[in-house]
Amino acid sequence: MNRLFVVNKPIFSTSNGYMGYVKRKYNTKKVGFSGTLDPFATGCLIVATGQYTKLFQYLNKTPKSYKATLWLGANSPSLDIEKIDRIQDIEPFEENSIKEIVEGLKGVLEYYPPKFCAKKINGQRAYALARAGEEVTLQTITSTIYDIKLLNYTHPFVHFEAKVSEGTYIRSLGAIIADTLGVDGTLSSLHRIHEGQFYYDNEKALNPFTHLNLPNNTYTGDDDYIELGKKIAIEYFENKENGIYLVETQNFFSIIELIEGEVKYRFNRIAKFEKNKEINKGNVDETNDHKSPC
Repeated sequence: MNRLFVVNKPIFSTSNGYMGYVKRKYNTKKVGFSGTLDPFATGCLIVATGQYTKLFQYLNKTPKSYKATLWLGANSPSLDIEKIDRIQDIEPFEENSIKEIVEGLKGVLEYYPPKFCAKKINGQRAYALARAGEEVTLQTITSTIYDIKLLNYTHPFVHFEAKVSEGTYIRSLGAIIADTLGVDGTLSSLHRIHEGQFYYDNEKALNPFTHLNLPNNTYTGDDDYIELGKKIAIEYFENKENGIYLVETQNFFSIIELIEGEVKYRFNRIAKFEKNKEINKGNVDETNDHKSPC
């Protein structure tokens, strides 16, 4: 079964662990997801089954939007509620002061990612090292904060919304706000609203070929050659410039790369989206749409 859709990941479930529930619901073995959400985070998680799991790297998934709550006075080395080790009562701030700090993050931002993150250090995940009590040293990263605004301030909770580039750590944005105020702070909630054009819509099946960040190219040769993965000359393509392209034949899609006059296959014989068939598959066990995997 080939299917692309968005699930609404529940709180306290790992992104990978939630795939067990997806496999059971759709009765399929091959499932993948894009854009890991932390266990305490909820919201939009792009999921694919079958051949469509090959397409994640080509999907248009930016910008991303999040709603978050920053708990002032709470300290956690993971910058979320997973490892809170200290809570202090602090005096309220002027709301305008917080608003200025939040909105001041807009633009290109250089910062340190959380030590509890999935970045690799000498082949090991940073969060695994941090959990083991080992020293974690990460390099700064750069993100683009397209928009960020204060939604509400009810002391000690700062609610904000941010539209950001791919790879941005919202936990770090919360830490920057708290540090600028001169207090401890950690995220107590995080919800991903969307990734690019992907929103949660009751796990509706999506046509992946309308969401690919790839230009189309026209193949003028015999469909059998490209569908069987045979060697093809560049002369059979309408656009001969270097690049990665989506190519449609009568029965399949293929992703090919043109490099200095050579044609290379990235993926081949990807089944086309069948709207009516996928809609029927999407009606599996509708009464359980919002249940957790447990």
